[in-house]
Amino acid sequence: MATALDVRDLSVRFDTQHGNVQAVDSVSFIIEEGETLGLVGESGSGKSVSSLAVMGLIPSPPGVVTADAILLGDRDLTSLNAEALRKVRGKEVAMVFQDPMTSLNPLLTVGRQLTEVLEVHEGLSQREAYQRAARGLGDVGIPAPEDRLAAYPHELSGGMRQRVMIAMALLCNPKVLIADEPSTALDVTIQAQILELMKELQERHGTAILLITHDLGVVAGMSDRVNVMYAGRIVETADTAPLFDAPCHPYTQGLLGSIPDLTGVAGEDLYSIPGQPPDLAELPPGCAFAPRCERARDECTAAVPATLEPAADRLSACLDAELLAREGGAR
Repeated sequence: MATALDVRDLSVRFDTQHGNVQAVDSVSFIIEEGETLGLVGESGSGKSVSSLAVMGLIPSPPGVVTADAILLGDRDLTSLNAEALRKVRGKEVAMVFQDPMTSLNPLLTVGRQLTEVLEVHEGLSQREAYQRAARGLGDVGIPAPEDRLAAYPHELSGGMRQRVMIAMALLCNPKVLIADEPSTALDVTIQAQILELMKELQERHGTAILLITHDLGVVAGMSDRVNVMYAGRIVETADTAPLFDAPCHPYTQGLLGSIPDLTGVAGEDLYSIPGQPPDLAELPPGCAFAPRCERARDECTAAVPATLEPAADRLSACLDAELLAREGGAR
């Protein structure tokens, strides 16, 4: 299986009047063709910033982006100038943004926003672009797609707008689709439809998907592999089933332990990770999770833990990774 996206040692810093904020710190990951990689973590962990950096959408200033390489196939996006990157963005790598309510231009019809993508990247005439845009809306399950092309975003429901965003992202059959919280603000029925739609389109086109979410249920149902982020770093990576069965980082354990258990005792308190995520402008020494970790000891604050391989196809940035793997395997 060929590699669709290879991100190597990506870091993002924001220079602010209150100091430097290290939003993403030395993040690396690979997504194969037809694979879905889940990127999970609390708000502020660096998930969305990582994706925006890959897309070249971090404003500078205040953002400073560095990376050894961001390879889309065999092309390094970090070597492209702004004009060349615009030609890639939307055609070869596309993004579904977090909020369908605000991501569409309220002053333009749905049709105009879709056809612009095709005119810019495919060189189609306006008529050809409208025909293709209508097919794109039909592909994502929007009824009477020709009529919807004349609608403005405010005339569509949230679920419809999200479908439009997915249709727009897939118009040019991109190699990589970045989906940032694609089911946020949608009711559970529409969520399920959107996620199933993404699966179907992936199977049809072989698209690699980077799925960014805080919803572990979505990750379990959609992802082949999972990266867990905390305070701008990837603290654990694993195939989805082993990660859920035996997490090898205390933060991953905390996230999974916070999922409501429908078989639990009535009135029993829901577990939550103690403390608060750190201030990225003033990260604690050593492991950033140590102040909230029940297993923390002096060594954890001496230096940032090296990434270990506690089990096959597993990576974890924890001194107790191997012990956690054994504990998980013994359950």
